[in-house]
Amino acid sequence: MFTSNPFAELSASIPQSVMQAYVILMVILVVGGTVLDMIHKKSAKFFFEKSKDAEATRERELGGGEKMGIAIKTVAEDVLTSAEFCNPKRRISHLFTMYGFILFLITTIALVFAYPGMKAPAIVAQLWHVGAAMVCFGGFWFWFFIRVDVAAEGNPWYRVVRADMFILSLLGTTTFGLLWSLTQAGGGALNTLFLGLLLIASTVLFGGVMWSKFAHMFFKPAAAFQKRVLKADGSRENLPEIGDLSDPELQKRFPDIKEYLGANPPDMGLGIKREQPRHY
Repeated sequence: MFTSNPFAELSASIPQSVMQAYVILMVILVVGGTVLDMIHKKSAKFFFEKSKDAEATRERELGGGEKMGIAIKTVAEDVLTSAEFCNPKRRISHLFTMYGFILFLITTIALVFAYPGMKAPAIVAQLWHVGAAMVCFGGFWFWFFIRVDVAAEGNPWYRVVRADMFILSLLGTTTFGLLWSLTQAGGGALNTLFLGLLLIASTVLFGGVMWSKFAHMFFKPAAAFQKRVLKADGSRENLPEIGDLSDPELQKRFPDIKEYLGANPPDMGLGIKREQPRHY
């Protein structure tokens, strides 16, 4: 069951060209949705203006090699290992979901385009199921136990807002995909139902980019890279370097410190290290 191409059985009722056209359409929707999201939220304009504003406080120009090193570090830490997550549980959940989705996506394309209507190598079909299972593991763990509004704010897990569109459609795609594959042997109405739910969930996932966090996966690396560059060239997003805020030299460079906090800014204390609110 886990070693067979689930799309090969489907080709008996749906032409392979239709399945391929559907995948291509989803790619177009992702690209188009990302562009529209970028225009609507003015993301590119924001990044450009942010870099332009930082020129006034830039201490030095970075060379090409240094920028390349920053790019490699950004990919290694912020993309491949998600090091920005301080909570280890959130980080593990994110990595399972991210790598599971990548695996599921790549193997889906391989099964639909490289092995149309035929038996695929067992390893490809197995990785398709493994990828879907990884998404389910990381995604449901996040949904029921890690979400901030559930874990820290006491909201019920079944409370749904528009921001949940991405994770729910992603979980729907992989969950119904697994159920569709598991019920293929018996066929019947139940298998058809899971196929229909799979198509609805995946269409929402890839077609709803503008209204979900899908585009976030493209902007996040760019934002992380820019943040590292601004720190390396000394501009630091026009913010003071963390240090002694009563330092006259620091106050001279950033006059807002003295204007808003006074000549001797108070110690803000260790409130940020307080216990997590989990007493609901």
